[in-house]
Amino acid sequence: MKTALAAIATAAAALTAVPAAAALSTEAAQVKIERYAPEVDASTLTDTQIVTILNAINSSDGLGEREGKVQSLVRAYQ
Repeated sequence: MKTALAAIATAAAALTAVPAAAALSTEAAQVKIERYAPEVDASTLTDTQIVTILNAINSSDGLGEREGKVQSLVRAYQ
């Protein structure tokens, strides 16, 4: 019985930790986006929009091209 209770407690702790980790990664993504587009409030973007913008940021294009793509995407999403 003690083993079952310990397993349940461990599982519950793991489930509550996942949203915190997801929030941190979303927050980090928002900071990264705001470096490329300071005028945008990244907290208003959907998860899909954030992923699309991060793909542009992490592309192998030059800095100027990445900045241009991010600016263009941000304008399209607002």
